[in-house]
Amino acid sequence: MGAASAAAEHRRRLVALAYPVYFELLSGVMAGIINMVWVARLGGEAVAAVAVAGNVENLLLGVILVAGSGTTVLVARARGAQDPAAMRAALRGGWALWAIVTPVVAIGGYECREPLARLVLGGTGGGPVPLAAGYFSIALPGIAVFFATNVVDGMLKGADDTRTPMRLALLANGLILALDPLLILGFGLGVRGAAISTVLGRTAALACGLAALRRNGVLRQAAGAAPSRKTSLRADLRRTAATGLPMSADFVARMTGSLALVAVVARIGVDQAAYGIATKAMYFATMAFYAVRQAAAIHTAHLLGAGRAQRRAIGGQALLLAGALGLSAALALLAAGPWVMRALGSGGEVAEAGALYLRCSGPYLVLLACFIALGGVFEGSGGSPTLARITLCGVVLQLAFAYGLSGAGLPGICSAMAISMALQCAAVVRMYARTERPKDTGHGSGRSKDPVRAPGGTAPVGRPAR
Repeated sequence: MGAASAAAEHRRRLVALAYPVYFELLSGVMAGIINMVWVARLGGEAVAAVAVAGNVENLLLGVILVAGSGTTVLVARARGAQDPAAMRAALRGGWALWAIVTPVVAIGGYECREPLARLVLGGTGGGPVPLAAGYFSIALPGIAVFFATNVVDGMLKGADDTRTPMRLALLANGLILALDPLLILGFGLGVRGAAISTVLGRTAALACGLAALRRNGVLRQAAGAAPSRKTSLRADLRRTAATGLPMSADFVARMTGSLALVAVVARIGVDQAAYGIATKAMYFATMAFYAVRQAAAIHTAHLLGAGRAQRRAIGGQALLLAGALGLSAALALLAAGPWVMRALGSGGEVAEAGALYLRCSGPYLVLLACFIALGGVFEGSGGSPTLARITLCGVVLQLAFAYGLSGAGLPGICSAMAISMALQCAAVVRMYARTERPKDTGHGSGRSKDPVRAPGGTAPVGRPAR
């Protein structure tokens, strides 16, 4: 009864943390979909440009996850240890990383906007390439706002507040919904108008997020705490980077693989717009998996000193939730694939190709859900570097399988994705079982040591944080 009660409490906590994260992430997806719906009135080239530009932005999200996710985990650990000085160090490290990463991406991306557009669209200068470059000319400088919002969200989530980031995302999305028709069609700005409305909506959300930071009692106490004598800004930055980099690498590798599949899909003659729209539709499911992952990471980090049994219980409940979500998504897309494509503004051959892709993606989605959810436990407990390596190898295998099976069309592409993800799941389950298996201390006491350590020299997971 005690174990069942503990499992139910973990599940309840994961759901409470995850559902606001899901709506926050979904709101970001919806911003891209809203943009595509309005630019669809400008033609297929405009849709392709905005769809692929949105994929690039998702890739760049992985870059700032170094600061955002790293800060979330470190703040959650400090909160669990009731250590305001450590929390203050985590906040400083997050902002320091933002200040370093943002100029490189914003300025470098703007200067390389045209080569970037040609790269992701596989063009030489015509078609949707100039449109994508125009979108990038606004969106990439505006990435500074997007990155700052991500860091603010990470701080709030680490302090156990996932609802405020959800509200901020909904605010940004509501403004985009109102501004898109005005700027895209009313002022005739086209795809540039979509980029402008996105940046303006996010700017308003960032202003509200900064105000929320000042109102948060936990973070306000940390900001006023005396700094530790053993730490410096450089040390805080390194600690945040060490914690967040594997999470960022994991996400960037998966998004890079998704972008690289565009070339394979184009090789078999499928319209890029169909692939782009179908990928957006799948985000409705995958964002739920990432929400469970974030919840598992926050919950695990907060209970860092609670020991192996607690971590196993969190992992089991995360798998249960994500597996149910993955199966539900697979069945929904199997039944409603054509309707989903039409709802997102496509028709004709584009809708048919996208619906086929969605219907074949079910096994991949179920496996992806389990892999992503279990990854949250590793992120919270310091095991994400190995997880990132598994993801990187899986993406390479996915592209190789996709190229080899591309002769079977879209079903072959989906089969390649499922095979690769099955191998990744097998690897992470083996890693999880080995990490969680009790080990003898070598002194015959029967007590076990916990081999997992948090990055940055913190205490072993099985010992109480000080």
